[in-house]
Amino acid sequence: MALSRGLRCCQRVLAWVPVVIITLVVLWSYYAYVCELCLVTLTNPVEQVAYLSIFHVIFVLFVWTYWKSVFTLPLQPDKKFHMSYADKERYENEERPEVQRQILVEIARKLPVYTRTGNGAIRFCDRCQLIKPDRCHHCSVCAMCVLKMDHHCPWVNNCVGFSNYKFFLLFLMYSLLYCMYIAATVFKYVIKYWTDELTNGRSKFHVLFLLFVAVMFFLSLMFLFGYHCWLISRNRSTLEAFSAPVFQNGPDKNGFNLGFIKNLQQVFGEEKKLWLLPIVSSQGDGHSFPMRTLCEAQNPLLANEEQWGDDGLDEENHGYHEGSSLAMEMET
Repeated sequence: MALSRGLRCCQRVLAWVPVVIITLVVLWSYYAYVCELCLVTLTNPVEQVAYLSIFHVIFVLFVWTYWKSVFTLPLQPDKKFHMSYADKERYENEERPEVQRQILVEIARKLPVYTRTGNGAIRFCDRCQLIKPDRCHHCSVCAMCVLKMDHHCPWVNNCVGFSNYKFFLLFLMYSLLYCMYIAATVFKYVIKYWTDELTNGRSKFHVLFLLFVAVMFFLSLMFLFGYHCWLISRNRSTLEAFSAPVFQNGPDKNGFNLGFIKNLQQVFGEEKKLWLLPIVSSQGDGHSFPMRTLCEAQNPLLANEEQWGDDGLDEENHGYHEGSSLAMEMET
């Protein structure tokens, strides 16, 4: 037990290494740009003020979004998705798999759950002992079920899901902008150092390396940000891109695709003034989502909508699911 706790402690400490690396690189880039470029290399006061003003606006947004991505805790399913003591005891004491499946079906009838596994069973997490809400998955690193889980990112040491997906996207965007701005403003002075027009040895090293790091990160982040923009346009998570959700009539990779604008609003909200700020504005509560196919005849769970309302589902979320079709998602 002591060895196991020690290993878990070491794992938690090591998990922060990528975050520390990113933090050190960012701090060095701040020093190199502000001190070595703007205060030492630049001689024009107007140019210095302009460079520093724009740089600090981008820097604040970049650091703010990274902070929110790292320290926003993943949301877990509500208590109503956990099995009651009586249901848990009945489920564990039952040895027949088909009866266990029926028990889960009975429990799920009281919940706004549409998705199932590939074989048609209710999505149940044995480790967390709960019925998984739509698009929810268990993260083995965080050791919890995460609402609308996208992936676990080591660079933020956090699980990217419903609670921080917007922040993660903004972090990628401002990271790109940060790298692009540095590369664009530093390039002219790299040429001057390269042609010996400028001779300050210490600043030359920082400025040259600053351009190299900015371009390197820009190229790597560009592909990652582009991929997530494509995911948003299709209303898919990274997990769903690799394993299409399974609906009543079979797998459908576009099952949650509501159209570009609605897909965008689902992540960023309807207030456009908040889109570029790391402030919570995503639609819904992360437990259930509107679906593309709206056919009540194929959705037997719609008969339970009044029951969901009686179980404490608020009126807004009740309307949020009305008309959705029965979806089934493959276990990851």
